[in-house]
Amino acid sequence: MQSDVVASKPIRSLEDALDRCQTLGMRLSRQRRFILELLWQEREHLSAREIYDRLNRQGKDIGHTSVYQNLEALSGQGIIECIERSDGRLYGNVSDSHSHVNCVDTNQILDVHVELPASLIEQIEQQTGVRITDYHINFYGYRNAPQG
Repeated sequence: MQSDVVASKPIRSLEDALDRCQTLGMRLSRQRRFILELLWQEREHLSAREIYDRLNRQGKDIGHTSVYQNLEALSGQGIIECIERSDGRLYGNVSDSHSHVNCVDTNQILDVHVELPASLIEQIEQQTGVRITDYHINFYGYRNAPQG
């Protein structure tokens, strides 16, 4: 069982992700390193297939099964993010609490850190009777939409 200290420290860099793997006793195989390096280098949400294709284009020798198994292990331990979408899973490097901007015309998902005003959180708590401990907001829009 992971300690609260380990779980609460956000992963802000590739080094943090590698450290978390070691702290959790996960083997840092060559393939696992390749995947983490790619996600931190690309800084976008990618499917397992895209990760496989990009790694192989870079000359990294890694199989489909290895990509899938490592993505499941890394996302299962909270080291990387896994987003379930109707067209499959996407993986990203930011694993701590954050929100997303979904670009409708490019299908891209951008990570953003949004902090709601305390008064709004209190208002939601009063309306629902639930103490808010975390939140994720999904914004939707068009990259090429006119401003106005």
